Amino acid sequence: MHRIETKRPNCYQLQPKKFEDNRGSFVKTFHEEIFQDLGLDTNFAEEYYSFSYQNVVRGLHFQLPPHEHIKIVYCVQGAVKDVVVDLRVNSPTYGQFEIFDLSAEKANLIYIPSGLAHGFAVMSETAIMMYKVSTVYHPESDTGIRYDSLGIPWEIDKPIISQRDSSFIPFVEFQSPFIYP
Repeated sequence: MHRIETKRPNCYQLQPKKFEDNRGSFVKTFHEEIFQDLGLDTNFAEEYYSFSYQNVVRGLHFQLPPHEHIKIVYCVQGAVKDVVVDLRVNSPTYGQFEIFDLSAEKANLIYIPSGLAHGFAVMSETAIMMYKVSTVYHPESDTGIRYDSLGIPWEIDKPIISQRDSSFIPFVEFQSPFIYP
């Protein structure tokens, strides 16, 4: 597995080895010793996935302290524009976003530290996104900021947004509890 630096401190793109033959492909997305060697957290408490249709935008989500979590995300079917936003006060990239192209074909992952919001836009007909998180879902701490409040180029004319995601406050109104480092 190869760790690729991003513009957000402690946020990495991971590129595992992809083995392909006449049957298809095989990708190992997590290996405790490799993650430790790369300086990444290996203590994960929960894993889940989402299935979404084309033009869906999900996010921008995060959990508040003390239930914040590290998150690993990857796309096992289809393709998405994946976005992280730095919410950590004093971070050199506070309030800035970064976009990644995640797909089953690329088999790449994003390692997202706590204090970053996460979202994605589905570019393919459908997409399945996998999530591995370091804390268990805590409904009272689960929140987000509006997907359209930072000028993110989602590349979708009429995004399909949940009522919940549409109700989030814009970034400029968010009082961040996250402190960098």
